[in-house]
Amino acid sequence: MEVPIGVVGAGRMGRGIALSYGYSGKSVALLDLKERERAAWENLVDAGRTELRADLNFLASVQLLDETEVEDTLNRISHHPRDEADSVLPQCPIIYEAVPEVMTAKAAAFALVSKAADPEAVIASTTSTFLVTELAKLVRNPERFMNAHWLNPAHLMPLVEISKSPQTSAEAIALLKGSLTAIGKQPVVCNASPGYIVPRIQALAMNEAARLVEEGVASAEDIDRAIHYGFGPRFAVLGLLEFIDWGGGDILYYASNYLSQAVDQRYQAPKVVVENMEQGRNGVRDGVGFFDYSGVDTGAYRKRRLGEFVALMKHLDLLPKRPQRED
Repeated sequence: MEVPIGVVGAGRMGRGIALSYGYSGKSVALLDLKERERAAWENLVDAGRTELRADLNFLASVQLLDETEVEDTLNRISHHPRDEADSVLPQCPIIYEAVPEVMTAKAAAFALVSKAADPEAVIASTTSTFLVTELAKLVRNPERFMNAHWLNPAHLMPLVEISKSPQTSAEAIALLKGSLTAIGKQPVVCNASPGYIVPRIQALAMNEAARLVEEGVASAEDIDRAIHYGFGPRFAVLGLLEFIDWGGGDILYYASNYLSQAVDQRYQAPKVVVENMEQGRNGVRDGVGFFDYSGVDTGAYRKRRLGEFVALMKHLDLLPKRPQRED
């Protein structure tokens, strides 16, 4: 019998994680931690199954799932009340905590999980607020603990940011990464830092867009058009650091120097960009930048990336328009 993935917390994120695994053919035990009367518990399960079924029906409507598979997928997700924790959690080699972002709620959840789970089980918090080093103190055997930050909507977004503490074991990280990769996710690992990777970059970009409106530089509509048709497509193909290497770190340095004087000091280039430029590590043309291009056929590399970009533009119907040929 297949061992289930455990998800503690039956809210939107918990259901999203359960859906991700259920869609990929995995069994999931979704555990609600609130003390509820029987009628309230049944209402919660009904509401949760209704929401999950709606998500699955949407996936079927966009041909990501056959309509005949909706109920089978839904039935892979079992719902459990708090008093079944001692019988359910010991079966789960991986347990996600997805309770509200309140420290008292986290502490209560981890006390229950630490008591009921197998000592070797990997435990991962989905928190977007608390550092892994804070939460690890609440878990028995902290070497098996880490944060796993899923982006919404969890069942569609491929990225999961894993944040490890100094105590987190390599074996625990490998187990969680393997589980996520098996269901089509793209896990990345970072150290304990506020904002992980994406939220930290995203917050800067969103605030800058809001400042452009505030300063009257452009309308909200034109700013978002610039993101849709300029910023967004490029970084769907090239990562931010790869993009620096592609154009040249020195280009970023000089642009940052100009903007820091003309707009605000917040644009000043970080030390690593300055040092890379001074050491001749500007990217592809120097053979090294944030990435090492020694031994890389840079012509073939550029052709491949441009081909991916053209394919994306074609999919989005954004390629340059050409005149119709006359026969």
